[in-house]
Amino acid sequence: MNKKIEDILELFQQINNIPRCSKREGKISNWLMDWAKEQKLEVVRDEVKNVLIKVPATKGLEDKQTIIIQGHMDMVCEKTPDSSHDFSKDPIENIIDGDWLHANHTTLGADNGVALAFGLELARDKHIVHPPLELLFTVDEETGLTGANALKDDFLDGRILLNFDSEQEGIFTIGCAGGKDTEISLPLNYEEIPNDFKLYKIEISGLMGGHSGQDITAHRANANKVLARVLQSIKEKYFFNIVNLSGGTAHNAIPRDSHAIISFKSGNYKNIKGIVQEIEKVIQAEFADTEKSIKIKLMESNRDYTRSFTKDTTEKAIDLILALPHGIKDMSLEFKNLPETSCNLAVLEVEKDSLKIISSQRSSKMSVRDYLTKEIEAVAKLSGAEYKSGGGYSSWRPNTDSKLLEKCKNVYKQKFGKEAKIEVVHGGLECGVIGAKYEGMDMISIGPTIENPHSPQEKLYIPSLIKFWDFVCELLKSF
Repeated sequence: MNKKIEDILELFQQINNIPRCSKREGKISNWLMDWAKEQKLEVVRDEVKNVLIKVPATKGLEDKQTIIIQGHMDMVCEKTPDSSHDFSKDPIENIIDGDWLHANHTTLGADNGVALAFGLELARDKHIVHPPLELLFTVDEETGLTGANALKDDFLDGRILLNFDSEQEGIFTIGCAGGKDTEISLPLNYEEIPNDFKLYKIEISGLMGGHSGQDITAHRANANKVLARVLQSIKEKYFFNIVNLSGGTAHNAIPRDSHAIISFKSGNYKNIKGIVQEIEKVIQAEFADTEKSIKIKLMESNRDYTRSFTKDTTEKAIDLILALPHGIKDMSLEFKNLPETSCNLAVLEVEKDSLKIISSQRSSKMSVRDYLTKEIEAVAKLSGAEYKSGGGYSSWRPNTDSKLLEKCKNVYKQKFGKEAKIEVVHGGLECGVIGAKYEGMDMISIGPTIENPHSPQEKLYIPSLIKFWDFVCELLKSF
């Protein structure tokens, strides 16, 4: 393996040794501060723990424009159902498998730990020729870009920004969607479980999941929507009450797993199991090209519950989940094969006396994002649920006349003898927020190849690290 890549992966493992789930970035923020001080670099931190490391220019280039290298500290913390990993304390295990790096039944955190590792290696390698650098590492990108939103007007000096949060080497991203989340709370009424009822668990598992922006076009099943279909199919023929519901883990991850605890007369078990097996075949056939491991199981539950939702509340919960949209709403007319607008029915969770549902909306057009949010709020209102939508984050409108884009295209072609691909993505990037805060910011998003982010199948293509490193070094030298 290339020695430089070994150095970067060694830094990445140090980063992965530190717990850094979204909203829990205190330890990694402290580590970055300490690392910069050990390297004798100027470093500052703001109130939300965003870190800015200032790297002096190569001698003779002090008067050149400052370049910002930007990434986020946090990661989506997902694991397989059989994993005992504790994201609050256990290090992520980096496993090399041929040309790929992955973790042990968890997300790898290459999104966006690789950006941190690359930035730090750029700072400590004295052989690289570069103008003044600002390494900007933000918090809480994955759950709402709150770190970028909190940046103060005077925090950055540079007006050229290289975001290292893209996931395909050789592709330059010049625009992204904006987003907004809606939290819905359906009041729950309970009743005692009849003595002749038993508890059973319906489990949806084995789905691919994935990034709700990047993978929304991949025709992957949503475990929460599948669960609602199963419950509806049973309800059409047999009476039952819901006892508990749970599915999904993050607003920007397509749910892979979901389950319900329900109660019904044990004499109906055989027939209800037949319904579950039949709907399993239907779902498997619908997603035969994209989901190879869908499993829908009905089994006895050993949980100790004494009450269930009432009949009316059970029906309302099922109808609400069925009615809430998921998936692509519109495709872009401006960019081929790009979704313009979508939503992700992300999380189901019972909290005390309410069913909490999180929906995440995306669009490249802010007015359409807000209109879709109003539609979702209307569905919630009709069901008798309360709702609250966040302020969201801005889209990043493409600038095809960007001087930075032109420079990147020229350097890439000279370095590798071929054209880089230019694209706009449906995911959210901090460039949208930062560009709205700092007038005149020229930005591009680049990165090595990462597959299946936001899922335990996340993996990093090691050969792409070499090309990405070589390109970034050549680009910085060109300034």
